[in-house]
Amino acid sequence: MTKKVFRFILIACAVVLAAPQVQAQMTDSQVVDYVKSQLESGKSQQQIGQELLSRGVTRDQLARLKRKYDNGELTSQIQGAAVAGKDIDSPESVDRTRSQQGGTDSPAVGENWLYNESSVRTPHSRRPSGGIFGHDVFTSPALTFEPNQNMATPTDYVLGPGDKVFIDIWGESEDNITTTITPEGSIFISQIGPVYLSGLTVDQADDYLKDLFAQKYAGFENGTSSVNLTLGDVRTIQVNVMGEVNTPGTYMISPFSTVFSALYNAAGITNLGSLRNVQLIRNGRKVADIDLYDFIFTGSLKDNVRLQEGDVIMVPPYNELVSIKGNVKRPMRYELRPDETISDLLVYAGGFGANAYTDLVTVQRANDIENEMYNVERGDFDSFRFRNGDVVTVGAINDRFLNRVELVGEVLRPGFYALDNNVNTVAGLIERAGGLLDNAFMNRALLYRQNDDLSLTIIPFDVAELMNGKIPDIPLKRNDMITISDVSMIEDYGTMTITGQVNYPGTYQYAAGTTIEDLVLMAGGLRQGASLVRADVSRRVIDPYSLEPTDEIAEIFRFGLKDGLVIDGETGFKIQPYDIVQIRRSPGYEVQRQVAVHGEVVFGGAYTMVKRDERMTDFIERAGGLTPSAYPKGATLRRKMTEDEIRARQQTIRFAQGLNSVEGDSLSMSSLNLETTYYVGIDLEKALANPGSHYDIVMKEGDQLFVPETATTVKIAGEVYYPNTVTFIPGKKYKYYIDQAGGFSNLANKKKGFVVYMNGNVTRLKGSTPIEPGCQIIIPAKEQKPAFEWAKVMPMVTGFSSLSTMAATIYSILR
Repeated sequence: MTKKVFRFILIACAVVLAAPQVQAQMTDSQVVDYVKSQLESGKSQQQIGQELLSRGVTRDQLARLKRKYDNGELTSQIQGAAVAGKDIDSPESVDRTRSQQGGTDSPAVGENWLYNESSVRTPHSRRPSGGIFGHDVFTSPALTFEPNQNMATPTDYVLGPGDKVFIDIWGESEDNITTTITPEGSIFISQIGPVYLSGLTVDQADDYLKDLFAQKYAGFENGTSSVNLTLGDVRTIQVNVMGEVNTPGTYMISPFSTVFSALYNAAGITNLGSLRNVQLIRNGRKVADIDLYDFIFTGSLKDNVRLQEGDVIMVPPYNELVSIKGNVKRPMRYELRPDETISDLLVYAGGFGANAYTDLVTVQRANDIENEMYNVERGDFDSFRFRNGDVVTVGAINDRFLNRVELVGEVLRPGFYALDNNVNTVAGLIERAGGLLDNAFMNRALLYRQNDDLSLTIIPFDVAELMNGKIPDIPLKRNDMITISDVSMIEDYGTMTITGQVNYPGTYQYAAGTTIEDLVLMAGGLRQGASLVRADVSRRVIDPYSLEPTDEIAEIFRFGLKDGLVIDGETGFKIQPYDIVQIRRSPGYEVQRQVAVHGEVVFGGAYTMVKRDERMTDFIERAGGLTPSAYPKGATLRRKMTEDEIRARQQTIRFAQGLNSVEGDSLSMSSLNLETTYYVGIDLEKALANPGSHYDIVMKEGDQLFVPETATTVKIAGEVYYPNTVTFIPGKKYKYYIDQAGGFSNLANKKKGFVVYMNGNVTRLKGSTPIEPGCQIIIPAKEQKPAFEWAKVMPMVTGFSSLSTMAATIYSILR
């Protein structure tokens, strides 16, 4: 792998670091082959880098390529790659390479990627300019410089082969001639013969035709006849655009085209090309030096020369490229002429920014040995001369104010104010700010003052006495800051809390004189179910003068209520800050609780519980009893989990997950039943036969009792040859039903079979296990043991064989 290709991969890796990561879609070998082919085809490193990004190359993939290169694994894949001249160590090496080759590749690293890493263009867009001012003029699709084909024929237009001309004669003599100039440069006019117009302007052709037609038509000498030549379809001309353009070559363009439109057709000027010295060569000699800055900055089109057949536009490399950064309006890189100075550069950069320090700029310059720094004062702006690569920095003014003070806190208009003849004391500043607010803390305010050594001094003062003139006013200095606090931040007014059976329980701002009745009213009144004989108030124990801890941590006051009014307890009781009022729930208050009975009952639906200990048979009776087709033995009961049960399950899951993570395993959440209901195994048939027994369980709120129809089938599933559903036959054992499913399969675990009954009960399969209608027989599979791995045994056998051979050899030697 050559050094240049390796460097290219390093640069591509740097670009990927700043780019969004996508899934890689190219293998390592494909990336290497792609770089080889694209470098050989003449593409720039920037183009290849952008294309690799669009194809999904990632940072990890490039890092892997680097490791392979370090290990010598990629050398054979890259041999012969045509990467001569593609060294991209620095902007200078790029410039040298391009000047040697005369190529058109834009410097990929030194000028484009490092200058503007966020610039990512589509493969069909024009090349980015690399941050050099003016280069985007000829890459913008909104500014094409296309000539106007509908314009009147310019009188200085030079005719040539292929131009279609209209010759109109009027006056004493009239005629119309339409013809095209031949490749020899002539047109043919009857009675006159060939007329050579190529190389003449339109004005010259008009004068020439007047002289010729005077020989044929009467009236030209005395002015009674006239002739006029106009253009019809114009020819195309061939021009060459060479030098530092993105797409040099020969172009067929309109004869109305100008230098600017030719540069646009050539995809603009490269980062090495000059905008200040574009040359127009005609007939072997230079006829114009074009400065594109005149057009960019003043809109002047004097240099936008109309092109002629065979013209050559040459764009040489720039001479001086100077960067300006810092506090200017347009920090970029600008191309300068040798006689231009800092003043000219500032004009190009739009002038100083709002907070620029204008008396001095710094210039960084790379001399033959090391870097130098120059301080250029304002008086030298017009005389300082630049060198190529200079970097100009415009600093900012200090973030300090000569006459600023600040007022913070409880005044009508806090903020910054100017220190002047009207505002030069604390009282004057407060008055200018609209005065104090009602919640201002009047006993003490603070003035922060900055000393000469930048340390701070705090000057406290009494606001009320200062504003009333009882103490002297305080003169202000620049950068003083006065802080006036909110009285609520100084004094703890506290809150009061009410909980329990009120409509809007919560915490409320404390107000002096609040009673229990007032707080109940603030909370929206008592809720239905509130106890009128029990309301508690808990109060903090506060003893600011205590010297020892106490066991008493709160005081409790108990009251009776009626319609939110205290009728039993301390008369005139007032709430204190941070009191908690608790309105208890009456023990004789209960909301309705319901259970549902569905299926084969006479009146199915929801029923309200009358007593806490109502049982299944009570609700069956209230539902009108069972229908003749009911199958009570298969009845099911679905119950909602209580909050305590849900909390216990969550704790169990967290414990199991933590245990499994320690042991290197994880608990699959998908295998857990996280529903908030569960089935309770019941036997409704026995409950109906023995009401009030342990079979007749007590119902709970939300229970759903379902009584199915009589079932006549049995289902066989699991490891049988033919899982099936067959008719139930009384008295038959489970093996009969297994036979109906084809018998046990080879993988069946016969000892682990079980039966799931309709009521949710589960029983292991035994010879005496009863089989009931609607049940399901399930045969699980045997646990699969890992296959015997001969690959692990063979090395051991080989080892034993070697030991045997060694032992036999030793025995023969010693014998």
